[in-house]
Amino acid sequence: MPLPVIPPLVLWTLGALGAAALIKLAARERRRINEELEKVRTKPVPASERANYRTLRRDPRTGVYREQD
Repeated sequence: MPLPVIPPLVLWTLGALGAAALIKLAARERRRINEELEKVRTKPVPASERANYRTLRRDPRTGVYREQD
């Protein structure tokens, strides 16, 4: 039994619709991830936790940032 012939215009249309749906899905996912990251990024860090971070100072000779002694 031979396969039915699908006109090329129909195939191109289905491909374009599929690509548009995929782009829309990817954009929605990107927005969702960026919203989650923004929530974490803007959350204030407690002072007790901030004391554990190391401070970097610029070395005047080389210009490289190094940990503060």
